[in-house]
Amino acid sequence: VVAALLALGGCASTLSARVTTYQQWPVGTQGEYYRIVAEPQQAGNLEFGAFSDMLRASIGPTGLREATGDARARFDVRMQYGTELKQTWVQRYDDAYLNDGWMGPAFGGYYGGWGGWGGGIFYRPAVVTVPVDVYHNTLTVTITDQSQQGREVYRATAVHRSDADNLAAVMPYLMQAIFDDFPGNNGQVREVSYELPR
Repeated sequence: VVAALLALGGCASTLSARVTTYQQWPVGTQGEYYRIVAEPQQAGNLEFGAFSDMLRASIGPTGLREATGDARARFDVRMQYGTELKQTWVQRYDDAYLNDGWMGPAFGGYYGGWGGWGGGIFYRPAVVTVPVDVYHNTLTVTITDQSQQGREVYRATAVHRSDADNLAAVMPYLMQAIFDDFPGNNGQVREVSYELPR
């Protein structure tokens, strides 16, 4: 539980994401061209433009090249992204000292009364289950092959859970997670972690 809360907190030194990949990637694609395709609601969107730059940086090591001008692209690359607020349940110690006032339950309550070493008061906090808001920052990248009548040949989704709505901050890591070990195994689910700058 403590590790999970640290991973959600802003003080975490690493960022983790779960990546799910489906692929039927064709052979012999080194040097082929791709084009980033905007959905109607993304066209002209500054956020989409910034995320497209991140995609270019991450897709480069795959050996694909971006088509410019009138150059014909074999692959169309699309991305969908967003943040969804969900609620999960975690266990933590109930701080009876703060919740019930000074020494409220000390006698016969959480503190267990007199006893322990030297007859002092000992503290036995209860474990309670509480709801916690968690933001699911999600990126999905799909690639279709125009030489195969636009058939989908790659689909990967990266999800990072956080206690904050910080999609823009984590997007470079989600992009990297999508293309690390590209194209990967079909139906593969993996956890990736990245060191955060200090």
